[in-house]
Amino acid sequence: MRVVLIGYGNLATQLGKTLHQNAVNVVQVYGRDIEKASRLAERIGAQAVSAPECLDCTADIYICALKDSVFDEVLSVLPRFQGLLVHTAGSVSMDVLRAYSSRVGVFYPLQTFSMNREVDFRVIPVYVEASNEEDEQLLFNLGKRLTTQVYSCSSDQRRWLHLAAVFACNFVNYLYCLSSDLLDTHQLDFNQLLPLIDETARKVHEMRPKEAQTGPATRYDRNIMDAHKQMLADRPDVQALYETMSKHIFNHVNNEL
Repeated sequence: MRVVLIGYGNLATQLGKTLHQNAVNVVQVYGRDIEKASRLAERIGAQAVSAPECLDCTADIYICALKDSVFDEVLSVLPRFQGLLVHTAGSVSMDVLRAYSSRVGVFYPLQTFSMNREVDFRVIPVYVEASNEEDEQLLFNLGKRLTTQVYSCSSDQRRWLHLAAVFACNFVNYLYCLSSDLLDTHQLDFNQLLPLIDETARKVHEMRPKEAQTGPATRYDRNIMDAHKQMLADRPDVQALYETMSKHIFNHVNNEL
């Protein structure tokens, strides 16, 4: 299986390294910035290319690991090829690729990726979709080289997965940011919250999130909540967020949401 990786960002970097570690032949890394493409290509034994005419048109799979907003800008200048063109986006239909290839699909790893943080792909679920059964099986075969969790998933289902992931990951991490800001303001160390954060995450491996919910909002303890809101008087935006989330938590726990 010969693969061309289009992109060199967080996901492309982690995916490229994992493909290489699992003996998948990544023949090229394509990107408009040759220096960035070269940095990734050197790590995975691939050729770096930035000129569209240098793209290998004989690969089996072309993985477009780019920001959704630049799909057209990048793909529109590439030559046509016979291989399977897939993207890695959560909220984008595979149909956006049909203008650039007769064979299209999706290879979506459900995880948060950072450039220099290693991830264990063996436990990451990968969701695949393709325009025909043969190409979907090709993506299944690729996914099985990396992880034990490969699932067929329609574009509509994947949109809901991505939305849920935004709540579970991006929004939660923003709340960590708020917590860190509050503690920094009062010369306290965010690391002191890590045991609490870790236990909260561990609990949802063993029980439903609703069952794991605790805190003053679950019982709508107005004395504590009003005191917290007063402490946030100089941050009305955060104060409003506190009030809104508290109401949602109470309603959810009491089956009113």
